[in-house]
Amino acid sequence: MLVASFIKPIEKATWLSPRVPKKNGKLKTCVDFKKHNVATKKDPYPLPFSNEVLNIVIGHEVYTFFDGFSRYHKISIAPKDLYKIAFANDWGAFVWL
Repeated sequence: MLVASFIKPIEKATWLSPRVPKKNGKLKTCVDFKKHNVATKKDPYPLPFSNEVLNIVIGHEVYTFFDGFSRYHKISIAPKDLYKIAFANDWGAFVWL
C-alpha cells in the first residue's frame, strides 16, 4: 500500500491505536473508535444490503474485485484529519491517503 500511495509513514500520531501482546506473544492492535465516532460526521447514505448489491450485478458475466476496490479507496479525507486515521504495524506508524 505504501508503494501504491494508499498510505504514508508518520512520526507522531495522537490517535494511534495501542498494540498489546496476545497469549502467543504476537502483538495485536486494539482499536477504540469512541474519539473517532465523536469527531466524524454521520453518513446520510447507509451501505446497501448484500441482496441489493447482488440484484445490481445479476446478469453480468463478470464482477471483479476492482469494482469494489476502486470505490473503497476513493473516500476523501481532509489533509488536516489524516492523523485521526493513523495505524501501526511492524514497520512503523502510517496514515491513509
